[in-house]
Amino acid sequence: MKPAGGAHFKTIVLICFIVISAPLGNVLLSKGMKSIGAIQSYAPTELFHSLSRVLASGTIWLGIASLMAFFIAYMLVLSWADYSYVQPASAAAYVITALLGYFLLGESIAPLRWAGIAVICLGVFVVGRTPPRTTEPR
Repeated sequence: MKPAGGAHFKTIVLICFIVISAPLGNVLLSKGMKSIGAIQSYAPTELFHSLSRVLASGTIWLGIASLMAFFIAYMLVLSWADYSYVQPASAAAYVITALLGYFLLGESIAPLRWAGIAVICLGVFVVGRTPPRTTEPR
C-alpha cells in the first residue's frame, strides 16, 4: 500500500516505531543507570560490582531491548526507503525524548529547548511533504 506521492504504509509504521523505541530505550537506560549511581572508583572490584548491578537491572535490560528493536526496525526501513527521508523523519524522536525526559525522569525542559524542538518538527513536516523514493530499485 502506497499513498499517492507518499511513503509505503510499512515505512510509515516503522518510522513511527523508530520514533518511539529509540527515545524509550535511551530513557530507560538513563533511568536504570541513575538508580545504580555513578561509578566512584575504577578499581577492578568496584567495576565488577557496578557491572553486576547493571546486569541485574530490569530497567536497563528493557532499555537494551527497546534499542535493539529500534536498530532492527531502522535497518529494515533503510533497506527500502531513502536515508534522506528516513533520518529527518525519525528526528521527530526529539519530541518523544523531551516528553519522556520530563515525565519519566522529572527533567525540566527550558522554553528555548522547546522552541528548538518545534523548529525540528517544522523541518520534519517539510521533509515529510516531499515525495520519498521508497520504491524498488530500477
